[in-house]
Amino acid sequence: MSSEEIIFDAEADMEKSVDYMQHEFSSVRTGKASPALVENIEVEAYGSIMRLKQLAVITAPEPRLLVIQPFDASTTKAIEKGIKESKVGINPAIDGKILRLRIPELSEERRVQLVKTIKVMAEEARVRIRAVRRDAIDGLKKLEKGGEITEDDLRTLEKDVQELTDKSVRQIDDAVMGKEADIMKV
Repeated sequence: MSSEEIIFDAEADMEKSVDYMQHEFSSVRTGKASPALVENIEVEAYGSIMRLKQLAVITAPEPRLLVIQPFDASTTKAIEKGIKESKVGINPAIDGKILRLRIPELSEERRVQLVKTIKVMAEEARVRIRAVRRDAIDGLKKLEKGGEITEDDLRTLEKDVQELTDKSVRQIDDAVMGKEADIMKV
């Protein structure tokens, strides 16, 4: 593997870590309704476990309301059961062929709890970023030992890896600040 491939792979892995964290953030409930809150809930339908987004259209017609329209009306009860068994903590109301989820106001205590949760998620992403950095630098050191790059090249490439790391950590920190502001907004 060349030094360019190592740097390229490190950058791609760091971006994936940041993207994954941001996807995880979308499942953390803020005060407003978002389809991401429920789209990955597992529902037992058609003899297997499926994600809610595979079974229904999920919309947020109002800031505090989610509407779930199953593609097949026969899955309505299974979707209701899946939502009740999930960690979302919201009971759906069945209205004919659709389900309505009213999103309640968050208490101050719950907001603080959610902020702690996103900070844990962010720290997990930072750990993944640092692991990618460590692996990239180890790979570069092997290239230097093998005589494929010089010691000066190694120092320059280590700086490049560190810059990628710093950029990714800044993205994580910015995402945390944005999500925290969303959660704490009353």
